[in-house]
Amino acid sequence: MGIIKKFRITTFKKEINKISLKKISHSFNKIKVLEDVSFNIHQSEIAGLLGPNGSGKSTLFNIICGIIKPNYGEVIINGVNVNEVPIYKRALDYGISLVPQHGGTFSGLSCIENLKAISEVVIENKNDRNYKIEEMISKFQLEPHANTKCLMLSGGTKKKVAIAMALMSNPKIVLMDEPFAFLDILTVRDLQKTITNLQTEDTTRCIIISDHSVRELLSVCDRAIILANKKIVAQGRPSEVIKNENAKIYFGDAFKIN
Repeated sequence: MGIIKKFRITTFKKEINKISLKKISHSFNKIKVLEDVSFNIHQSEIAGLLGPNGSGKSTLFNIICGIIKPNYGEVIINGVNVNEVPIYKRALDYGISLVPQHGGTFSGLSCIENLKAISEVVIENKNDRNYKIEEMISKFQLEPHANTKCLMLSGGTKKKVAIAMALMSNPKIVLMDEPFAFLDILTVRDLQKTITNLQTEDTTRCIIISDHSVRELLSVCDRAIILANKKIVAQGRPSEVIKNENAKIYFGDAFKIN
């Protein structure tokens, strides 16, 4: 396993729970995929959800969004149990937005057409829509690609468009499913910078990133949560988690920091 050289360093004035999962368990066709999963994500945090393929990361995202109702346990957002709140209400009332691993854009539309399409759904005022589109184009440095169809964009640029679309509604909980997958190292570094800048701009937001790429995720998150064998085996600051004996199930014995 690789070597992590540094972590994101942040200072929080006050830890305010944005989202809490309490004793979440879930099964598909009597096969348990999550067992007694609990954690808190605070306002202004970037949380990293790490685990091998099949460890339940995507299921947890679907439970948070409301796509799946857990068999047991509670999803608490802003202090409210939202287990019975449908997906569209969670998006509208609680500001949840998802950047999926695959897709997230309309491939036959240009970058600006994608942003216009989503803006018509989430922003009522036309002037506000135009302002937000211009803001996203500038924020993600998409000017050279504004009129290019998404199917012609590189993986990194396409991912930026997907994140820009997810931010059009000014969400307060942003879920990113494997954003670093299949990207080259320079594109990953650029995307990491983009994500940390987003959090600096709005400290009322929290971002949860699901991935199995240890190096890329630990260097950008404030809190790491390690899933293995259906359970959380370790959680805390990245510098603490990699020293946790239980986390060696995932990291391996050779994992260390320079």
